[in-house]
Amino acid sequence: MKICILGNSLTSLTLAQNLVNLGIRVDVFSQLKKKDKNHNRTLAISKSNIDFFNNHILNIDKLLWDIKKIEIFSENLNNEAILNFKNDKDQLFSILKNNDLYKLLYSKLQKHTFCKFKKNIINQKIIEKNYQLVINCDEDNPITKKFFYKKIIKNYKSYAHTCIIHHKKISENDKAIQIFTKFGPLAFLPISNSTTSIVFSVRGDKNINFRNLIQKYNKFYSIKKFGEILNFRLVSSNLRNYVYKNYLAFGDLLHRIHPLAGQGFNMTVRDIQLLHSLIKKRVDLGLPLDISTALEFEKKAKAKNFVFSNGIDFIYQFFFFESKINNSLISKNISMLGKNKIVNNLFKNFANDGFIY
Repeated sequence: MKICILGNSLTSLTLAQNLVNLGIRVDVFSQLKKKDKNHNRTLAISKSNIDFFNNHILNIDKLLWDIKKIEIFSENLNNEAILNFKNDKDQLFSILKNNDLYKLLYSKLQKHTFCKFKKNIINQKIIEKNYQLVINCDEDNPITKKFFYKKIIKNYKSYAHTCIIHHKKISENDKAIQIFTKFGPLAFLPISNSTTSIVFSVRGDKNINFRNLIQKYNKFYSIKKFGEILNFRLVSSNLRNYVYKNYLAFGDLLHRIHPLAGQGFNMTVRDIQLLHSLIKKRVDLGLPLDISTALEFEKKAKAKNFVFSNGIDFIYQFFFFESKINNSLISKNISMLGKNKIVNNLFKNFANDGFIY
C-alpha cells in the first residue's frame, strides 16, 4: 500500500512517520522549499498527545520541557490569578521548538526505506493516476487553490507576536502564564531554566513596541536579552469540505484557531490519531486505502473539530468582551468556578484530550 502526502510541513512529516510505522509506503511531494520562519516558534503539546507521539510516531522526550503549573491572570483584576492548574506528579503539557521536531522527523524519514521525498511541481493528473489516497497538507499548492478554498473564516484583526527571551536562571521554570490584557492575550511558555517563549496576540496594527509591552506585564523574569521577534496575522478558519475525489485535506488546511490556548498542533495530532486508527483497521482487514478512508475520517472528525474550534473562539470572545466593557465581573466568576475541583479537572481534561473520537 502507498499513500501520497502533499507538502513538507511539520504536519506532513508527523503524519508520514506515523504511516511508515504502520508499514505503509509514503511519497512526500513538495514544491520549492520556502525560507524557514519557524526557528524560534514553539509548540505546546498535551500529555495524551505526547503519549501517542512516543508510542506511534517517535520518541520526543528529549525535546520536551515539561509544564507542571498554569496560572491565568486578568488585567481587569489588577493582574490577580483567576485560574490555577497544577500537577506535582506529572506534566500538564510540554513545550518544544518547532524546528527541533521538524529536524528530528526529517532525519528519521530520510533514512526510512518506506518514505521518499519528491521535490517537483505537483502534477494533478499524475498524482490522481498513481495514488488511491492523497493527503493534502499544503495550503499553497494548485490543488488546494482549486478544490479546498471554501472555508468559514474569522479575521481577529490581530497579530501574534512571538519571541524567545533569555533571562536569569530559574531553578524550576515549569509554570506557564497567560495574561488577558487590554491589548489581547499574552502567554509566557518556559522552554528551559533560562529561556521562555512569548506569544502576544495584539489587536490592531502589527506595529507595536513589543519590548515595552512585555516589560509592562512581565513580573516573572529578569530578562537579559530578547530574541528575534516575529509576527503573523491571526485568522481562524474551518474547511467546509475535507474530501475531493481521492484527496483528503489535512492539518492547518482543515482548521486554524487562535493561539491563546496552545491547541493548534494538538488538534492536528488528534486528527492523526483518528486517521491512524481508521487506517490500521483497514490494513488489518486487508481493505484498500482509498477515498472511503477519507470519507470516514471526514464523517468522524469534521463536526468535533468545528465545535472545538468554536470553543477556543468562545474563550477569546469571552475575555475580549470583558476588556471592552472594562469590568472584572466575568473574571471574578471564572475564578470562583475554577476553585471547584470538578470544574478545574474538566478544564484540564478538555485541554488534554479535546473531544475523544
